[in-house]
Amino acid sequence: MKIYITKYRYHWLSPYTIMGKVLFWKKWTDPDFDLYDDKNDHYTDWLVKPCQSLQKFLDIVHPKIDYVKIDKWDTWSMDSTLSKIILPMLKQLQATKQGAPFVEDEDVPEELRSTSAPAKENDWDTDDNHFKRWDWALAQMIWSFERLNDENDGEEFHTGVHDTKMVPCEWDENGKVKLLRMEEGPNHTAHFDAEGYTAHQAKIQVGLNLFGKYYRNLWD
Repeated sequence: MKIYITKYRYHWLSPYTIMGKVLFWKKWTDPDFDLYDDKNDHYTDWLVKPCQSLQKFLDIVHPKIDYVKIDKWDTWSMDSTLSKIILPMLKQLQATKQGAPFVEDEDVPEELRSTSAPAKENDWDTDDNHFKRWDWALAQMIWSFERLNDENDGEEFHTGVHDTKMVPCEWDENGKVKLLRMEEGPNHTAHFDAEGYTAHQAKIQVGLNLFGKYYRNLWD
């Protein structure tokens, strides 16, 4: 896999920006100076076409790049491949976010629901838990993808040591072993916490469900 995505490139140079540079001795705080005055329109109108030509030229020679190349082995375990990309992006979003989408009460603990917040002054106001709900949802997504990126995740539900061996339990008419069974030795203490493992996987699924539900809200 190879991915190269550049930031959005804005090549528009405003005629007013040029006029401001040309009239460098003018001060914006001067009440007698108004760059947007109608008397300047003939200058700015004349500059529009050169600015548009410059924009087209820069769009060609320095375009935004969105390059993605997928190799066949990237989909052998596509969930694992994507998890390695999604996790650092979620962490960066958590650190740089500048707002929060609407997160439904049913998706968060009771103490973070809008019904648990103080009454709003106006109907259009956000409640005091609005941003807390998004923080909680993002934290759940990150936790789930951290688990998916951890190769040792789930090992804590396997305890003890294995002491087993396969012994014959059935023979055919020629005396050859037909069937084997596994017997535990005296040192066998292995145990698998199936209930704990199931609960752990269910918690991971919560974060994945939130990721899917609020996928279109993953913006900064």
